[in-house]
Amino acid sequence: MRRELILALILLPLLSLTLVFAQEAEEAPAGKLGDKGDGSRAHPTHLIPLYPANEDGEKGEQVALDSDLVLPFSTKHTCGECHSYDIIKHGWHFNATDVNAPTGRPGEPWIYPDHKLGIQIPLSYRDWPGTFRPAEIGMTDFQFTKMFGRHMPGGGPGETKATEIDDIGRQYVSGMLEINCLACHNGHFGQDMGGVNGWAVQIAVKENYRWAAAASSEFAAVKGSAAAMSEVYDPFMPEGEDDEPQVVYRDGAFDADGNVLFDIVREASNERCYYCHSDMYFSHGEGHDEKWVADEDIHVKAGLTCVDCHRNGIEHQIVRGYPGEVADSNNPLVATTTCEGCHLPEGSDIPEAGRLGAPVPEHVGMPTVHFERLSCTACHSGPWPQDQTVLTKTSRAHRLGTPSVNKSAEMLPHILSPVFAEKDGKIVPHKMIWPAYWATVADGEVQPVAIDVVEKTVGKVFEDLELKANGDWPGISPEQVAQALKVLNDAVDGNAVYVAGGSLYRLAEDANSIDAEADHSAGAPYMWPIAHTVRPAAQALGIRYCTDCHSTEEGFFFGTVNVDSPLVAETKVTKDQLAFQGLPRFRTKFFAFSFVFRPWFKIVALGASGILALVLLLYGLRALGAVARVLAEDE
Repeated sequence: MRRELILALILLPLLSLTLVFAQEAEEAPAGKLGDKGDGSRAHPTHLIPLYPANEDGEKGEQVALDSDLVLPFSTKHTCGECHSYDIIKHGWHFNATDVNAPTGRPGEPWIYPDHKLGIQIPLSYRDWPGTFRPAEIGMTDFQFTKMFGRHMPGGGPGETKATEIDDIGRQYVSGMLEINCLACHNGHFGQDMGGVNGWAVQIAVKENYRWAAAASSEFAAVKGSAAAMSEVYDPFMPEGEDDEPQVVYRDGAFDADGNVLFDIVREASNERCYYCHSDMYFSHGEGHDEKWVADEDIHVKAGLTCVDCHRNGIEHQIVRGYPGEVADSNNPLVATTTCEGCHLPEGSDIPEAGRLGAPVPEHVGMPTVHFERLSCTACHSGPWPQDQTVLTKTSRAHRLGTPSVNKSAEMLPHILSPVFAEKDGKIVPHKMIWPAYWATVADGEVQPVAIDVVEKTVGKVFEDLELKANGDWPGISPEQVAQALKVLNDAVDGNAVYVAGGSLYRLAEDANSIDAEADHSAGAPYMWPIAHTVRPAAQALGIRYCTDCHSTEEGFFFGTVNVDSPLVAETKVTKDQLAFQGLPRFRTKFFAFSFVFRPWFKIVALGASGILALVLLLYGLRALGAVARVLAEDE
């Protein structure tokens, strides 16, 4: 009996552990069919049923044209049949609102511009120094999605449940903006992101979040507008009005079994990336900014695609390719997708140099200090540095690729490039924006005022400003700023300030003028690194001579950076590139000036070496003669 009891006491814990492990194994989510490849590089055929989201956001009945209510398909439930949506939504393009997601290197922010209020302010959900969270300017996730969802692939703030009273009803009508898998993976030429009825318009104008993915596809069209509906409208019980949002699927889209053929590609094409990631540099005068007079990235022209370097798996943690990213990612390719990792790999036990045909540079004669103080992009990326920075447009900041875009170079926000600034001990080319916003100061901390408050106060003061058709700053006088601060003070209980052009402006003691605190930390420019367009080696800085940079007239050190400001008095203020590099002006100027005389130094050095060689030869011959005479006398 004692033996049986002892045996039971030993086996009971083991049995309990076995049951626990078995239960965990049952609860562990099994990977879906499309989560992991089987090794084939062929693209699977996607002839699949469409599933909508019901009024509770759950998977609804399969879409059928003979249904009483034809709903738009949901990517979450349609694509989610084979791909784990809950894993994908934590990817880099969708996880900005996730407080646990790594922030990574600061990148391009979302920029809220308003030329009639003198505002351009960088926003981000990520903790990037110099940016503000949308909530800090009173912008809800629903409002943020409406303004910037045009160049988002869905998810993130688009799927955040509304909590504000004004947004709750609107969100029920518009629906959630789910991740639009087709934005990247649809290989069909009919994928409509920026057309008059495409993705951007459905979000920014019509608030048709629930219908946006269907509207962007080639086999569906969406009519009507959720924005035109009242908060009590029920999209699942339509009333048959013409302006109600409704989806119409193309004839022949469905086969006999009710399935739809998607042209899905695993690797997104460059054109899909370009919709959100295009740049336009106004660097060579009128008409020279068009794409047919500018070269593409050398990697693209060599046959590479964006996703050859910017890769990801089902987790969608796309490789960004910056030095140090290995600390933020567990992707094994991260270390080899930086410039150095692809062209100059070191420390591997297998040869990895020249991945995908990348040339291995020799940098003959290049002093090693350049590799210690410069990033690869400093010489190889972005526009060639000129005597001053140039205005730059990006897809996300200027709505490129969408209807009715203001094509003027001066259209807000004003992004300047290239700015050669020091980052982590190296000089890196950047794009840059000078923030401008209305704020309050409390205990030395500057916080922006909510946009709706600014509109009700400052907006009234500036209502007679003459706005420019090109979207540029209208030109605000210091007196108008003083008047606006007085009105704003009443709304925010005092301590109102205005930040612009790197300065912080307060009301002066007379309350009719303003005092400026120049170079205030609250007005520091926000910068993000330039990676593309990459120029070939023959067009890199220094290819002609050291004076490509080391000259008192070249833009790398002594080019001017415009201090952008809505204030009329500040429109002509500039800074040298040196101001952002942490280099002393006199020493750098003197060092650059020395290159003017370096050819002379070389001539003098060669001449002196020649004379020295002749002197040594002469004395050598005389010494040889003396030795010969001594030997002759001995004989």
